[in-house]
Amino acid sequence: SAIKAIREFAKQAMGTDDVRIDAHLNKFIWSKGVRSVPYRVRVRLHRRRNEDEEATEKLYTLSRTATATRSRASRPSR
Repeated sequence: SAIKAIREFAKQAMGTDDVRIDAHLNKFIWSKGVRSVPYRVRVRLHRRRNEDEEATEKLYTLSRTATATRSRASRPSR
């Protein structure tokens, strides 16, 4: 599934086994339904310290949707 693919990518890219999916990213993935998930998603990954004292891993990865700061129309032309 799409969530599994994001988890595998984040695990490989960031080197942490604990990968957490943000609620907005989860909603975006399933916004079109189960059968037609988006083909591309821009994901921003954050490696953070685990504040939970009972956690086995010191770091975890938080994956969120990457929002564009400027649209194509507002970029200066070359």
